[in-house]
Amino acid sequence: MATADALINAMTTMLVTLDPPGLAPVFLGLTVGMTAVQRKQVALRGSIIGFGILTVFALFGAGVLGLLGISMGAFRIAGGMLLFWISFEMVFEKRQERKEKTSQAAITIDHIRDLAVFPLAIPLIAGPGAISATVLLAGTFTSPFDRALLISVIALMMLILYVTLLLAERLDRILGVTGRAILTRLLGVLLAALSVQFVVDGVRAAFNL
Repeated sequence: MATADALINAMTTMLVTLDPPGLAPVFLGLTVGMTAVQRKQVALRGSIIGFGILTVFALFGAGVLGLLGISMGAFRIAGGMLLFWISFEMVFEKRQERKEKTSQAAITIDHIRDLAVFPLAIPLIAGPGAISATVLLAGTFTSPFDRALLISVIALMMLILYVTLLLAERLDRILGVTGRAILTRLLGVLLAALSVQFVVDGVRAAFNL
């Protein structure tokens, strides 16, 4: 059974990789010109689709890795390195710039058709970082009950994300540019520490240390 520390670690990891405060201004840019009802529909559908994608990886990600002959230790090392890169981007304000470029490209190509699927659900919500974090956490939550706990954590984080998107305009006004920068950097440092721990755990598992 998962410990309280494991649950806290899972919640922190998912919250940081999903980054609701950082996604809020991008969501506003994606839905510019929409009514409050339309924004709510996009936010709800995007959150549900994102939850579905991450749940699939939580349940079957490790099995897929096994079929490919990839050990959980190796994936922890690779996933930890990927999360460390994301934390690097967050600390040095590169991730927000990349998210904004993704949203701008989507507006140009798709003309805001089905924004909830692309780019909101994929890749802004269920992106490489969130998927990697989910599979890594699934390696810790191994029993059926633990997996149910992990899925509950993902559902809770998606609820927080959904509420954040609904309050995006107000949150963006309260935080401002400086507030967003400070919060993103703090979360980035925290994610860096968590990613290093994933690499350490992966090395131990891979070399039976």
